[in-house]
Amino acid sequence: MPLSATRSKHRFTVELPVNASPKILYPYLASASGLSQWFCQDVRIDEDHRYNFIWDNQPHYAEMTSHRTNRSVRYVFLDQNKRHTPDANYLDFSLEESQLTQEVYLRVMDYSEETDDIELQEMWESLILKLRELVGG
Repeated sequence: MPLSATRSKHRFTVELPVNASPKILYPYLASASGLSQWFCQDVRIDEDHRYNFIWDNQPHYAEMTSHRTNRSVRYVFLDQNKRHTPDANYLDFSLEESQLTQEVYLRVMDYSEETDDIELQEMWESLILKLRELVGG
């Protein structure tokens, strides 16, 4: 029985300020080299333009299904055979700039089986702190 049939999905969203311009931040969200610096162990792109996110030496394949330069990017995760599945996990990164304060915010939407909001909040805060250190923000 597939995992998705036994567990329900959960959409978690976090939005945190990052003191850097969208032009500086976007490559860290949309490129394999940028993502591997803060997000996971390594990221590789295969010959079919699929992203291979590596956590704990385990591959997790995804496709970038949408992107808007300096604004947003979405990765939809594939099954072990690198195929699309109904109700697939995804990550959505979007950059928003406050017109009043000129602050830039990174909004992360994490859609997966993970349902512990406290654990997800801590994980994303830690990851975004690492990203802030990289960009000087």
